[in-house]
Amino acid sequence: MVRTPLTPEERARGERLGRLLREARDGRSMVVIAASAGISPETLRKIETGRAPTPAFFTVAALAGALGLSMDDLLARCACEPVSGAAGSAPGPLAPRGPGTPPAPFPLTA
Repeated sequence: MVRTPLTPEERARGERLGRLLREARDGRSMVVIAASAGISPETLRKIETGRAPTPAFFTVAALAGALGLSMDDLLARCACEPVSGAAGSAPGPLAPRGPGTPPAPFPLTA
């Protein structure tokens, strides 16, 4: 199966998510947070560095729980910033990726 290349907005959103998770860890060990979320430290590292910009919804939910964050706050802080180069402009709605597919702030992946 061939994956559709990520848009600049999706990459930027993944970078914001990674930055927020790093900040929320607040010096706590990556290994401890990853174990608490039920994921590998390498997966957490990839998400935090933006190498995995579209983690699965349940991975994001597990990390939010392990870090004491609300999904609403993560959504608001990740999905609402314009992409660099569009300074001063309000972000538009997320575009669907396929016919009849609603936009999602964190696309579900396997």
